Amino acid sequence: MSLKGKVAVVTGGARGLGHAIALKLAKDGAAVSVWDLNREGAEETTALIRDRGGKAMACGGNSASAVDIAKAVAATRDVLGPIAILVNNAALSPFCKFEDLTEQIWDDLMAINLKGPFLCCQAVLPDMVAAGWGRIVNISSSSAQTGSARQTHYAASKAGIIGFTKSLAMEYATSGITVNNVPPGFVNTEGLQESPVDVEAFAPMTPMKRPGRPENIAAAVAFLASEDADYITGHTLSVNGGRYLN
Repeated sequence: MSLKGKVAVVTGGARGLGHAIALKLAKDGAAVSVWDLNREGAEETTALIRDRGGKAMACGGNSASAVDIAKAVAATRDVLGPIAILVNNAALSPFCKFEDLTEQIWDDLMAINLKGPFLCCQAVLPDMVAAGWGRIVNISSSSAQTGSARQTHYAASKAGIIGFTKSLAMEYATSGITVNNVPPGFVNTEGLQESPVDVEAFAPMTPMKRPGRPENIAAAVAFLASEDADYITGHTLSVNGGRYLN
């Protein structure tokens, strides 16, 4: 599945899923612009892509800031060219008891998890419309499908992403642009290791008895970004080892 000649943007690409996705898209031939609030981490991802013979650049900034997004889009166009692929991966995934949730915690999370993808899509869609070709892949979460205790705000934001994906897909279905989402479930990232989840204890309760790898998510994203997926839009491609069967 060659992505040669395509320019891809991956938000939250400094580590975890975003890091793996950026590497996979670059391996498949895309020039990748890695966006992250952690500019140093984004630079590390791009350095690894270049070391492997790929083309990449890093952009630092807040994916919930229209100003930062505009700067990153302009820089990406100047260096790599028009954007053809957008992966909205940047997100917060904290745990918090519902009774302890404050309005500020809720607003801060929604800004990154839900407003961010909206702003990024608005910023890059003109390139896709002009080209008559585009791929948007939003990273949602199995928590939106099953619910997750102490993550009411997170699950709500990711459920919003699923609805956002379906609606945007319908609106651009005749424009050569597909919009899909991938909800990871129990994937062994730094975020999972840093969370309250006991990975070893939880693994036996899942159908495959083990956590997934970031590369599993990256492979699904790369497929949805490819020419092979040109008749798939508005789809939720679950990658969770059977934890949630739809």
